[in-house]
Amino acid sequence: MLQAEKNFGILTDDIIQQIEGIVGKSNYSTTLAERELHSKDQSMYPPSPPDIVVWVETTKHVSNLLQLANTHRIPVTPWGVGTSLEGNPMPIYGGILISFQKMAQIIETYTDDFQVTVQPGIGYKDLNGTLARQGLFFPPDPGANATIGGMIANNAAGIRTVKYGATRDNVLSLQVVLADGRILRVGSRSVKQSSGYDLLHLITGSEGTLGIITEATLKLAPIAEHKIAVQAVFDSVAQAVETVVAVRGSGLDPVALEFIDTYMARMMNNNPNVDLAESPQLFMEFHATHEDALNQTIEFITEICSDIGAHKIHATADTKERANLWYARHHALESFQRTHPGKRAYLNDVAVPISAYPDLINFIHTLRETAPLPAYMLGHAGDGNIHVIFPFGDEEEYKIASELNAQVVEQAIAMGGTATGEHGVGIGKSRFMAQEHGDALDVMWSIKQTLDPNGILNPGKIFRD
Repeated sequence: MLQAEKNFGILTDDIIQQIEGIVGKSNYSTTLAERELHSKDQSMYPPSPPDIVVWVETTKHVSNLLQLANTHRIPVTPWGVGTSLEGNPMPIYGGILISFQKMAQIIETYTDDFQVTVQPGIGYKDLNGTLARQGLFFPPDPGANATIGGMIANNAAGIRTVKYGATRDNVLSLQVVLADGRILRVGSRSVKQSSGYDLLHLITGSEGTLGIITEATLKLAPIAEHKIAVQAVFDSVAQAVETVVAVRGSGLDPVALEFIDTYMARMMNNNPNVDLAESPQLFMEFHATHEDALNQTIEFITEICSDIGAHKIHATADTKERANLWYARHHALESFQRTHPGKRAYLNDVAVPISAYPDLINFIHTLRETAPLPAYMLGHAGDGNIHVIFPFGDEEEYKIASELNAQVVEQAIAMGGTATGEHGVGIGKSRFMAQEHGDALDVMWSIKQTLDPNGILNPGKIFRD
């Protein structure tokens, strides 16, 4: 029915036979088990299975599949590992799901250039585990072991964005397959690029709606020799957020600067080995090549936090202590599940200019005081990004959470911010795109129609049906 409503073609036995001819008998499945396994990411949206799962091994496989799908108007959805949070890789119109599980290799590392070329199915943590042997790492940190292809498609970010930028800022070149099967190379390995239209950054963050990524060359950074983590605890949200602005304006260069409110800290304590003060607080991390520079940073950050009212400041270079602090942050959703068994998380993701961050946090704090659902705040405060988590259990609570989310998003947009700082548009944020982008959304749609006139690439994402 959904395919018919969108004027998509139906996956026939003949088309399945042609798929087998492209990838081989062992590289596709129409079993219910495999289709259900690829029907849902980590978001709150209900499952939507594809009609067929296809595992590709080469760019040529992808090219031939897209030529076939485009000819017959079959929807195509790329799939990494399903860690996304906005339904970005869910095949809501069925059709062909292309899994990159078998394209997960490091093609070449250019150590002297601080670059690596990889296939899209390699996991972020797996890549960095290998690069660490050469003293290098890929900086964006989404928390989960997301695939590089998925990170690029969603322009994923994370705790280190404040220093290194989002994925978009760390991609140099892509190989991408268009809807008609054409294989393009966009960008280059040169760090400086001023040649032609910036198709590299057009594809990055397009969530598989303009083309499918089959190779990427990434910027790397050296692993710092000296690292410290800092926890600063405050009596009020206002003090914590004021400190965020002060740290960003101080000339210090934090690698991470995270805000956690009282409710979130209390919920995190439901995880094993987590023992946080149940007050508003900041988690920070700083790196340096010399220990003396790090000691000066500790003195400076301690002075800033104390002057604003921190009643506890703990700085540590101990690897285990640092790991425990970030364990608590990265396992926030597990804490939610322990605190609200049987409930699901409606996860908000907005960002504003850093000068507007205090007002946004105050708005959310005031909204929460009268909200009929609990609300938990945590976020990448250093780059103006906040997540609000609303638990819901039934349809009525879902509607309430959706309305609360809308109020936060609309406030962020009014402050000069965005509906999504790092999770992408996916399914749920499309309703805010016109408000955020105005006539520019029509231009985006024109680009979509130019590159994908039959609308087969990840339909139902970014643009409202």
